[in-house]
Amino acid sequence: KKILFQASNPGQFENDGDVLWQRGHVPETIAYHGRVGINTDAPDEALVVCGNAKVMGRVMHPSDSRAKQNIREVDTNEQLRRITQMRLVEYDYKPEFASVMGIKDT
Repeated sequence: KKILFQASNPGQFENDGDVLWQRGHVPETIAYHGRVGINTDAPDEALVVCGNAKVMGRVMHPSDSRAKQNIREVDTNEQLRRITQMRLVEYDYKPEFASVMGIKDT
């Protein structure tokens, strides 16, 4: 299988020092060492998608039950005691963050 990339400015990939895409260690994979933006030219995380994302398979997350074992019931009274010790807060997003992220209700 081959993966093709087309840049709006092909010349930007000509400098070997700028090559960040590499063949992955696992067959049929590629790796990029940097940030990737889709519909943004200023990603501030490893992957930023500005728009809808469609996933045709599963999305795994550390809190996913498929990644856990030894799941068991806990003492609810003890957990409620712990919750009462938590610091609960309300907040507003900073306007500059809200505008970049497209958040209307800050």
